[in-house]
Amino acid sequence: MTDDADLLAAYSARRGEVHALARALHADPETAFEEHRAHDRCADLLESAGFTLERGLAELPTAFRATLGTGSLVASLCVEYDALPGIGHGCGHNLIAGASLGAALALADRLADLDVTLQVIGTPAEEHGGGKQLLIDRGVFDGVHLSLMSHPTPHTDTYDVLGSTSQAVGRWRATFTGRGAHAAANPADGINANDAAVVAQVAAGLLRQRIRDGQRLALVPQQSGVTNIVPETAAVDAECRALTMPEFETLRRQLFACFEGAALATGTSLEIATTEPVYEPLLQDEVLGAAWNAAMRRRGRPLNGSLGIMAASTDMGNVSQRVPSLHPFVGITGAGGALHTREFAEHADSVEGYRLMDDAAIAMAAVIREVAATAGSRAALLARARRLAAG
Repeated sequence: MTDDADLLAAYSARRGEVHALARALHADPETAFEEHRAHDRCADLLESAGFTLERGLAELPTAFRATLGTGSLVASLCVEYDALPGIGHGCGHNLIAGASLGAALALADRLADLDVTLQVIGTPAEEHGGGKQLLIDRGVFDGVHLSLMSHPTPHTDTYDVLGSTSQAVGRWRATFTGRGAHAAANPADGINANDAAVVAQVAAGLLRQRIRDGQRLALVPQQSGVTNIVPETAAVDAECRALTMPEFETLRRQLFACFEGAALATGTSLEIATTEPVYEPLLQDEVLGAAWNAAMRRRGRPLNGSLGIMAASTDMGNVSQRVPSLHPFVGITGAGGALHTREFAEHADSVEGYRLMDDAAIAMAAVIREVAATAGSRAALLARARRLAAG
């Protein structure tokens, strides 16, 4: 396939609605698991285009699935719409949502000819909460043969999607419990839980000098109290990141040893609780990636090498470990700042941001059409989907 004119025409017919929705999401940010208005806006647009809607999917009030077609190849487009607390759409999820919705609208009248069933899956809580893993656990991605989304970045070029990946990440809360006492009258009777939190942070800080490239540790203390009481409890929120799951597990054990050593040194007890699902590394499918690269060139975006390892994590990695997937990182022309900043949030509501959204929508639609209509690509995707489903 070398001509996307039909997809562009179909998208253009509803481009105004897609832009209005993306701008509304940006102006009305909602955080993880609270994206009720975003859920309704996206679902309503797809329903108006003839999709069958399942709202509040898998016991998640802000998840949905919109389905159109009855073909033998099941393709999904993932929609993200959660914002960052205090920042808004500093990760461009309004553009992610618009691009996936736009791709679905571009394909809507072509599914029968392509023998495709198209599912648009609204996935809450990507920033924190692992919404896609919750949907995986509840069977939402069962039977899906390929899955796509695209992600804007402040890197201003277009990059070869092949060779790019993201880190695994896990998050926990370590709670230390000691014994309270009056800080002046009888401090020796107390066991200071805050001391354990300090020791744990020092130990993790020393661990950083010997972790491998591509690995990260972050700790944020959550303890509170007053100066005239020896703190009875203290908590530290922590995460670690690595490029492979074996490296991630090694680093997790090292981090937990910092907590355990702190508890031993201070005489406190320790409880470590998982606060959200582990995000797994991102696997870019080669068949989908080659089709995406070609489609972006046709949109006038020449490729400039590969971004390689993104120092970030996404629960789309979890989908990619189970379903052939594509999650390209695409630059907004002229964008500055970094992801998760107010500066990038402004670029996510810019003319160039919405131009990128348009191009990503057409490119993703073209990828699904290319794979569905090309016998060799279709067979390769179906074979890989079977292998991943079999574990």
